[in-house]
Amino acid sequence: METKVLTAHVPLPLAEKVDQIAARLERSRGWIVKQALTAWIAQEEERRRLTLEALADVDGGHLISHQSVQAWADRLESDNPLPLPL
Repeated sequence: METKVLTAHVPLPLAEKVDQIAARLERSRGWIVKQALTAWIAQEEERRRLTLEALADVDGGHLISHQSVQAWADRLESDNPLPLPL
């Protein structure tokens, strides 16, 4: 696999944490950064997917009123909670 070098200025405390984790895991600094970046990108891609899915639901008219959600939340800790609004 081809690679590309990326550089970034990070605050010293963050760099020190990366060094500490690298030492503890007996891995390189680069390996730690690749793992963190991979996880962050996956999280951002999932966030985007979920956002687009939610917007498609809105466009399709699949909505739950604020009042229904509030009534459900208000009764969560009661002896007689409401079913999840649909």
